[in-house]
Amino acid sequence: MSLPARPGSIGRKQTVGFRMRLAATVLAGVFLMAAAPEPPDPYAYMEEIEGAQALAFARAENARSLPQLQNDPRYAGLYADALTIATAKDRIPGVYFAGAGTLRDYWQDADHVRGVWRQTSLASYRAGQPDWATLIDLDALAKAENANWVWKGADCLPPDDRYCLVSLSDGGKDAVVVREFDTQTKAFVDGGFDLPEGKHRFDWIDRDTLLVVTEWTPGEVTASGYPYIAKLLKRGQPLADAHQVFYGQKDDGGYGVGSIVLRDPDGKVQAVVIQRPLDTFNAEYYVLDEDRPLRLDLPKKSTVQGYVSGRMLVSLEEDWPERGMKEGDLVDFDLKAVKKTPGALKPSLVLRPTLSQSVEQVATTRDRLVVALLDNVKGRLLSLKRGASRWTATPLDLPKDSTISIASASDHDDQLLLGVTSFLTPSSQWLADAAGGPAAELKALPPRFDASRFVTEQFWATSKDGTQVPYFVVHAKDMKLDGTNPTLLYAYGGFLVSQTPAYAATTGKLWLEKGGVFVIANIRGGGEFGPRWHNAGLKLNRMRVYDDFFAVSQDLIDRKITNPKKLGIMGGSNGGLLMGVALTKHPELYNAIVIQVPLFDMIGYTHIGAGASWVGEYGDPAVPAERAMLMSYSPYQNLKAGQPYPKVFLETSTKDDRVHPAHARKAAARLKELGYDYLYYENIDGGHAAAANLNERAMRQALEYTYLMQRLMD
Repeated sequence: MSLPARPGSIGRKQTVGFRMRLAATVLAGVFLMAAAPEPPDPYAYMEEIEGAQALAFARAENARSLPQLQNDPRYAGLYADALTIATAKDRIPGVYFAGAGTLRDYWQDADHVRGVWRQTSLASYRAGQPDWATLIDLDALAKAENANWVWKGADCLPPDDRYCLVSLSDGGKDAVVVREFDTQTKAFVDGGFDLPEGKHRFDWIDRDTLLVVTEWTPGEVTASGYPYIAKLLKRGQPLADAHQVFYGQKDDGGYGVGSIVLRDPDGKVQAVVIQRPLDTFNAEYYVLDEDRPLRLDLPKKSTVQGYVSGRMLVSLEEDWPERGMKEGDLVDFDLKAVKKTPGALKPSLVLRPTLSQSVEQVATTRDRLVVALLDNVKGRLLSLKRGASRWTATPLDLPKDSTISIASASDHDDQLLLGVTSFLTPSSQWLADAAGGPAAELKALPPRFDASRFVTEQFWATSKDGTQVPYFVVHAKDMKLDGTNPTLLYAYGGFLVSQTPAYAATTGKLWLEKGGVFVIANIRGGGEFGPRWHNAGLKLNRMRVYDDFFAVSQDLIDRKITNPKKLGIMGGSNGGLLMGVALTKHPELYNAIVIQVPLFDMIGYTHIGAGASWVGEYGDPAVPAERAMLMSYSPYQNLKAGQPYPKVFLETSTKDDRVHPAHARKAAARLKELGYDYLYYENIDGGHAAAANLNERAMRQALEYTYLMQRLMD
């Protein structure tokens, strides 16, 4: 998993104890009184993302490390298997509704490693013979323009979705260029909307108007590099002439100002809501009255989810005691009343999850509200219909013990496209009617490995504070509990992101079939049990996240599934930070650690890349108590000589403008300085995924599993 990209998380999904605060405050006081001025960081030059010295270091490390993996006789087979899976033409297309009776998707395979954006009719797709029409061939476009284009999506104007704003990234960066595209003529619009490279936020208002948040003049970004000024841009109008409608603050945290356009099913705008993030999870909301922003009376930890049946839907990530609402609730408001009295909102309860549940997704069709729930990390789907004064919920009949995700919801009717997956059952795609009736399976992925040999179990570990933490183990049916099984443990633990069962295609082929065990831990910091699970691990309580991970690790050993010489761990981004903490806190538990695109320097993170936008998750090193907590676990500051560190594998990307490659570079440099052996791979392209195309993704996976086999199977 990776740190999410859009406002509300570090994707699209958003969500202290006195003793802990007291201990952290005391520790901070001791630190401030006793610590000498910090010496300058000898590896600060690594923070120049494409600096000559930093890139020379990366290239030298690649030249040293890659042969150790690619010369392994297993590497070529692993790469071939990974590439076959990644480029297979019998994958399930990621289709979504686009206008009445039309589906679109973005598709990559061996012939289109960058990909094609294409469309077909729902009727032909249901019949199993889709008549695909290419809209944009990104391979051809990149060649024609001599550019390393990576697809970042298309935002289309309802209700017909003919005109679209296409986002293209140079090498996988979050920063994109935006061009208007006509899906009927299959060409970019001559003289159409065109935004230069930047971390833009934008929405269609109508055919000739956009709401745009961007860096209008150089330097108009927050400390984390995100824009905070919203303007209305008319067709044919120079950027300099756009009309300002909202102004955040340069010292705002989070991901910069964003917008939510609430429309009726026919595409007519009912309201424009502005989100002003104050930090990673706290935000203010405003409704535009023509071009005047009026503050909404909403809790700062809440998320506007959509609009249907005259109601604005909001999920709560904190209690709202003044209105009788609780953390995790889904509530709604009469939109007319919202616009009339934005400072005195009156919510109604739509759904209150139990302690074992979490609202994972919210979607709307023409007449229905659809909610994807997790219940003990297993999926359910509810369809809700608004009556005179309340919602009535009906569960949809879908496979049990699976992860169920809403891929797309139609505004033209009540149809849904769903994804159904579990560790050992090939993923499937379903068409459902939120208004009722049986769901139909459209496509199923062919098996990528022999799952008949394996079984999935869910266990619970007891964390340091007594909290029960679930985790899934995928293993051979005849696994012996003798502590000798090579085991890979994956976790994330942050930003309200849930780790749910998903078909283990690559892991199954490259790891399970080779004799490995695969584990996913549902530690705090994630969203598996709603906002309470996430909030329990924020800032001064961060060690709870890591204690959960260590508890799962120890539980695997205590159950004699594995032992420290056979236990490896993997995590990316925020999960890469988790890997660094595991390395420095409990190296004796692990013999392999894959550290993907990590955070590592948690004392300096707020000035590196987009780090300042994550203060709401980790805390601010400028605040003494929070700095003390960060210092207690920051991997970069806690690396020491003479420790039983295993040989780790660090991965990053030069083009990652979210979690800066300096974190991985500095980690490698410090390990080298201290005399440790390690492996390092920096992809010169690839963005935050560390892979710009399917070939690069397969290479990264083959490198990882070669390393894991060397450490855990040899």
